[in-house]
Amino acid sequence: MKESLFVKYTSWLSAIILGVVTKVNGGKTELTYLFKTMLTEELSTDLKWSTLTINSTIVAADIVAMDSPLPLKKRDAIGTANGEITKLGMKKKLTEKQLSDIDTLVAKKVENKVIVEKIFNDAVSCTMGVYEKLEYVFLNALSTGVALIEDTENVGTGIRIDYGYSDANKYGASIPWSDPTAKPLDDILRVTKAAKAKGVSLKFMMMDESTFDNIAANEQVRQYFAFSQNFVGSNIPIPDLDQVNSMLQKRYKLTIVIVDRTVITERDGVRTVQIPWAENKVVFLETQKVGRLVYGILAEENRQSKAATYVKAGKFILIKKWHEEEPFSEHTSSQALAIPVIDAVDSIYLLDSEEAVVDTQTEGDADFAYKGTDYTKTSVVAAYLIVKPNSTITTATTDAIILNAINKLSEEDILIFEGNITESV
Repeated sequence: MKESLFVKYTSWLSAIILGVVTKVNGGKTELTYLFKTMLTEELSTDLKWSTLTINSTIVAADIVAMDSPLPLKKRDAIGTANGEITKLGMKKKLTEKQLSDIDTLVAKKVENKVIVEKIFNDAVSCTMGVYEKLEYVFLNALSTGVALIEDTENVGTGIRIDYGYSDANKYGASIPWSDPTAKPLDDILRVTKAAKAKGVSLKFMMMDESTFDNIAANEQVRQYFAFSQNFVGSNIPIPDLDQVNSMLQKRYKLTIVIVDRTVITERDGVRTVQIPWAENKVVFLETQKVGRLVYGILAEENRQSKAATYVKAGKFILIKKWHEEEPFSEHTSSQALAIPVIDAVDSIYLLDSEEAVVDTQTEGDADFAYKGTDYTKTSVVAAYLIVKPNSTITTATTDAIILNAINKLSEEDILIFEGNITESV
């Protein structure tokens, strides 16, 4: 490692990186970063993160007679998720040919602004690269409850982080929302009611654009929209986002947030466009402040090489510049110890808008088709009544109605249901 070839331009580097960070924090770049607005930055001195989940319900106090004992209340269930902060980073270089091109610009006395942009463009790219990676991890984690971060030390491996989304808060659609007969408003109401029963008031629904398109084009939604607008006629137009949100606010106090984001990744010189938000996932939130961006101090930050040039990008990204003689080249790298941490997962609800069992049923026989297998209808009804003991469903109920009821169960209830059904002989 040798000193950067552009030491005399070092003062420009700090100003350029500060400009990049300011634009990102102020939301004035062409790219938006939800992890910046939905997470709060927090320093971890031991390079570890943890989140405490309290499955809590606020219980009203009792009015009791003087000198009488106070009734004992049930304690909240407490769960934790924790791990080590992961390291992120990337490196770029100016080749001998590119360095010669910069020399040519200097010889032609091109204005300094153009030369500086050529010299420090890699520093901007390395800074933005860390932001892009954090955005990808955060959006993927928020939409699934699980993050997978590539291990920079071991190629082909990754670090899997499970934030502990509750199975009791995960649902499927009664009918896939892409189906014209779907009832997305019924599914939304089912989730909000389940949350309200636990003292959670949901206010936001985050989803991808294709899922919103299914909602907007749905007949049930368009009928409600027409009713709210006093629309007369049968040719109801497809409402836009503002119109759907206006209707949802009136009926459910909910606002849809569309996540329309792509991230470009590169491996072995091949660039791939990836979509971080999981397809068909609808995430219900009580607040848009969902957690923390936990970061640490890099070891190199306190042991900087005298041969390299360093600058900080924000609180946690370390930019470094140096050059090598064999092959002759100028290098720029970015490093960060940072990880998105999602808190209060007990108040986050997840609905898969396309997850629904759609087996064709043969009415009137003793069997019930479920995920491609025939089960005895008596065991299906009995298993359903285990999770929904107050249901009026019996063996006389049609298979179609039973299947619709099963599709409305949470993932927690589905696991119990599936564990108690018996295959037909």
